[in-house]
Amino acid sequence: MSSENSVPILLFTDGSSRGNPGPGGYGVVLKYGKHEKELSEGFRNTTNNRMELLAVIKGLEALKKPGIPIIVYTDSKYVHDAVEKGWVFNWVKQNFKKKANPDLWRHFLKLYAIYKPRFQWVKGHAGHPENERCDQLATEAADTGPWLIDEGFEQSNESN
Repeated sequence: MSSENSVPILLFTDGSSRGNPGPGGYGVVLKYGKHEKELSEGFRNTTNNRMELLAVIKGLEALKKPGIPIIVYTDSKYVHDAVEKGWVFNWVKQNFKKKANPDLWRHFLKLYAIYKPRFQWVKGHAGHPENERCDQLATEAADTGPWLIDEGFEQSNESN
């Protein structure tokens, strides 16, 4: 591994939902050396946990090159613990029986297999600059749109 590849990509993420379910959004800040990129989108009807997970997915999708270490910073215990404590891998074995958001988890796991990110939990709303920026991006997207359709959420609610 070259010394260039020892510098990790830092992926900061946050999700927001107004009403839970309600309008929602995610925010992402990607950092690699001197490079920085921000991502966000809003959805007309979704949940906070879906937006927390979608932020990670969108951040990983924005990457171009596997093989560089990645650290995902999230204030979501749901996302952090599911991965770092291995819960999601048991959910797969049980075909996500009675688990929320199987569509997003399956998508995440494909990206996880490629990029193998590590997760670091950060306390939300505690002054962490990148987490605060992600929160701002997510809430702004939730509040102002334009709103996309979270098809996985809306379809699952139609069938319930």
